[in-house]
Amino acid sequence: MKISEILKSKKLALSFEVFPPKTQMNYGSVLSAVKGIAQAKPDFISVTYGAGGGTSDYTVAIAREIKNSGITPLAHLSCICHGRRDVQLKLGELKSLGIENILALRGDIPNGFAGNMDYRYASQLVEDIKKYGGFCIGAACYPEGHPESDTLYSDIEHLKLKADAGCDFLTTQMFFDNGVFYSFLCKAQASGINIPVIAGIMPVTSRAQVKRISAMTGNVLPVRFRRIVDRFGENPAAMKQAGIAYATEQIIDLYANGISAVHVYSMNKPDVAQAIRANLSEIL
Repeated sequence: MKISEILKSKKLALSFEVFPPKTQMNYGSVLSAVKGIAQAKPDFISVTYGAGGGTSDYTVAIAREIKNSGITPLAHLSCICHGRRDVQLKLGELKSLGIENILALRGDIPNGFAGNMDYRYASQLVEDIKKYGGFCIGAACYPEGHPESDTLYSDIEHLKLKADAGCDFLTTQMFFDNGVFYSFLCKAQASGINIPVIAGIMPVTSRAQVKRISAMTGNVLPVRFRRIVDRFGENPAAMKQAGIAYATEQIIDLYANGISAVHVYSMNKPDVAQAIRANLSEIL
C-alpha cells in the first residue's frame, strides 16, 4: 500500500523505523527486531540506507521481509554516492519486489569522497523517481533547519524544490520541542508546501543518545527534557522509562493539535516500539 493512501485513510497513523546491519553476521538480529516492532502494529516500517550506500542491499532485503510480513515498507534511498544508472537499477529492484514507497535522500557525504556527483540535491533524486513512475515518494525535512543551510528560510526554499519535483509526503528529522515543529509547519505552508508532513519523534532511552543527537543534529533540547536527562541519566532503567514517557507526551500533543501521522525513530528496539504503542492504545 502506498503511504499517501495510508495518510488519506487513517485518522491517526503511527510508524516505526529500523536500520540495516553493517554485516551479514548481524542480519538475523535485525530481522528479529523487525518482527518485534511489527507486533506494535505500525502503519508502516521504514528501513534506513547506510552511509555511502554501504548497506543498501540489506535495506532492500529487509524491506522485502517487512512486506512479506503484511506490513507496508518504506525503503530509504540516498543518492550522493550513486550515479543515475545505479539509481535506475535500484528502482527496478524495488519495483520488481512490489515495494511502492521510497524516502528520497541526498545522504551524508563521506569523508574524502570524490566519486560520482550526478546528484547534488535530493530534489534531483525525487525528480528521477517521479519520472521512473510507480512509487510513492517521501523526503526529509528539518524543523530546526538542515545543518548545512544558512537559515531555516533557505532550507525551506530547498524543501519547496523537493515538493515541486513530485514529493508525496515529508518526514521530519527528530525534534524534542513541539513548538519548534508547529512553527516550522506554519513557515512551510506559507511557502506553498501543502503535502502531508509526518512528525518524527525519537524516544531517548540513554544519556549516550543525547550526546550523539546533539553532536549530529544540533537539536534544541528543552529545559524540561534536559532536567529528565540530568535526573535519570545515570539510571538506565529510569532513563528508558522517562524517555518513553516524554516521547509519548510529545505524540499525544501532536495528535491533539491536528497532526495525524507520527514516525518513531525506534532504533531497532522492539520493546520501545511496543511501549509507545501500549501508551497510545486507546488513542489509536
